[in-house]
Amino acid sequence: MILMLAGLVLFVAIHILTARRKIGAAASAQLGTTTYRVIHGVVALAGVLLIAYGYGQWRAEGPAQLYDPPVGLRHLALLLMLIASIATVAALVPSHLKAWLKFPFLVAIKTWALAHLLANGDAATVTLAVVILAWAVVMRIMAKRRGAPLPVAPAGWGGDIIAIVGGVVLYAALAFWFHPYIVGVPVMG
Repeated sequence: MILMLAGLVLFVAIHILTARRKIGAAASAQLGTTTYRVIHGVVALAGVLLIAYGYGQWRAEGPAQLYDPPVGLRHLALLLMLIASIATVAALVPSHLKAWLKFPFLVAIKTWALAHLLANGDAATVTLAVVILAWAVVMRIMAKRRGAPLPVAPAGWGGDIIAIVGGVVLYAALAFWFHPYIVGVPVMG
């Protein structure tokens, strides 16, 4: 539990600090852009690794079950994860979806967190999902307040096709490979 919480603190702190324009700009100016990005990446990666390892440890210890979600919510979570996967890919390509969602990666993260809160009631997953959901909400508020540039819809629809097809492929990889073999929890079948 402690390792996961430490990872969450690292991950959230580095992102919130650097999302503040003055802090990010000052650090980049003082360290140089490349050094700044490397430090940001290393701290964020260390946070993710601590989250993953700590989450695995906590689940292995058998965290308390805070609530037992109905089976039907697991089906809704699967649908939400498809939407999150499409939004994730939409964040990477110019598309109408990207323009409509404004901040598609944050939409994907919030959708991921909601899906996991609906499908799981153990303390480890609830803690992880609530913190990540809160972080994504704060990041969206910060982006809106600082007037972050919004994506513009392209002329064609190719990016939307890529986002949908790529999202379905990502979803399949997560559901049929990553979740059962890396997380250790099958979500289908």
